[in-house]
Amino acid sequence: MNDKILSLLGLCRRAGKVTIGNDAVIDMVTKQKAKLVIMAKDLSENTAKKILINSHKNNVKALALNRTKDELSAALGKFCAVISINDGGFANKLETLISEENQQEACI
Repeated sequence: MNDKILSLLGLCRRAGKVTIGNDAVIDMVTKQKAKLVIMAKDLSENTAKKILINSHKNNVKALALNRTKDELSAALGKFCAVISINDGGFANKLETLISEENQQEACI
């Protein structure tokens, strides 16, 4: 895997710092344990709306990743479309990598 973001997400999963699935992520956001929420680009509109509302209400940053559910699932070893990162260090690094990627795409 040559993708830094997906590689780091796999490392987060192995470290036990990831929550996978819509309901579980909303629970972590509500309990203030989630530091960052990441959504696949092909996440359904209803699910994305629920995640964004709960994230905003609980002051947790939610980012759309420019990867599909299948790519995200392959990196994590389990089918998923939305995840929460429950560690500040991992969340900061992922946020930086995603922002850099988005800036590069905007320049193209």
